[in-house]
Amino acid sequence: MTARPPDSPRLPLWLLLVYGLPALALAIPTIPVYVQLPSFYATEIGLSLGAVGGALLAARLLDVVTDPLIGVLSDARPTRFGRRKPWIALGALLGGYAMMQLFLPPPGASPAYLLLWAALLYLGWTLVAIPYAAWGAELSADYHERARITSLREGASLLGVLAAGALLAGGPQFGWSPADTQASVGFAAILIGAPTLALLLWLVPETRAPAVGPVSPKLGALLGGLQRNPPFLRLILAWLLNGLANGLPAALFPLYLRHVLQVGEHLQGMLIFAYFASGIAAIPLWLRLSRRIGKHRSWCAAMVLCCAAFILVPFLAPGEWQLFLVVCLVTGAALGADLALPPALQADVVDYDSWKFGRPRAGLLFALWSMASKLALAAAVGIAFPALDLLGFDATAAENTPRALLSLVVIYALVPVVIKLITVTLVWNHPLTSRRHRAIRHRLARRS
Repeated sequence: MTARPPDSPRLPLWLLLVYGLPALALAIPTIPVYVQLPSFYATEIGLSLGAVGGALLAARLLDVVTDPLIGVLSDARPTRFGRRKPWIALGALLGGYAMMQLFLPPPGASPAYLLLWAALLYLGWTLVAIPYAAWGAELSADYHERARITSLREGASLLGVLAAGALLAGGPQFGWSPADTQASVGFAAILIGAPTLALLLWLVPETRAPAVGPVSPKLGALLGGLQRNPPFLRLILAWLLNGLANGLPAALFPLYLRHVLQVGEHLQGMLIFAYFASGIAAIPLWLRLSRRIGKHRSWCAAMVLCCAAFILVPFLAPGEWQLFLVVCLVTGAALGADLALPPALQADVVDYDSWKFGRPRAGLLFALWSMASKLALAAAVGIAFPALDLLGFDATAAENTPRALLSLVVIYALVPVVIKLITVTLVWNHPLTSRRHRAIRHRLARRS
């Protein structure tokens, strides 16, 4: 298909839908991998919390190499099928197979088994996610249209998470084992992902980009000049910190509900559903607010709102799930901004990088942001689980000491509040406003 000019201010809805719907399938395994899987391998397989946290952290550390490399390769000269599309197709095949191995482990699976298949799943996800995100940033160069693109894509992601939550909540009702329930999520991701990815690769055009020359094997050459890109450094640090703040409660959510709030599995599914449904409902509101006060200030408002809700968690008594439902609704609404607005800000930073250094590096920059996000989520598990181990918390015990439960509450709720407030101070004066971004686009156009 003929490539659409990147500066076209508004894309047709059908094109946005075809581009955004694969995100639904890509997000379906999110809850099992990031929320359920650590607890599953600890409680059902019998691995220690330290072993689970260490294996998942080690798998994520491999992304330090693979993420930048895939980003650079997807920025390179296009093949006959495009720059982004071949990597997405390869990653979908690899990730789908590794996901099923991870969700259906054999009895007595070892930490090495968890490490192997988690690493391959993460690699497959990387092969899809980085070119996919860079592709979305290139569909339009308009400041506000980019928020529309990412809002639709991330809204589809939240729908995928809701679908997974429904399967996880419904599995026990049908008498499925935890492994069977996780497998149903994996099969759903494959059944939805195959046709939507096929339509993406067939119908959505890639924008033309100038060749960037041969790919250097030296990491220093690949990352050259990034230290002279202050908006990038500031935003990626904020993205890393916010990812850590979101990852801590995500990793500890099942443990908090079971040991502190003391609610059953049916309520856990309902709370997860309410959290992500609230995120979907709030995305149009954040999109409207961003047109008034800017994307970065809207993101800050969402983080402050999340902190205001989480600060109430230590005061909840066992069984007060109704009050915790309010917390889930408010923090879920803030999640809508967390998902929709930062990728649009990242796309603006890509334009600044292209103007400053004279070569397109969308794949590389989105790879580094993806790596920061993954490291944040892995660090959340790799820090929180061993810390709870050291503080005497036992995930398999029927009862824990008050000190151990307090440690769980502090790491689950209060530490994320502190991290998010630090993030707000970084984002509040983000330099790439709508006016400044427009000036950069004009300079890029004159250079072209």
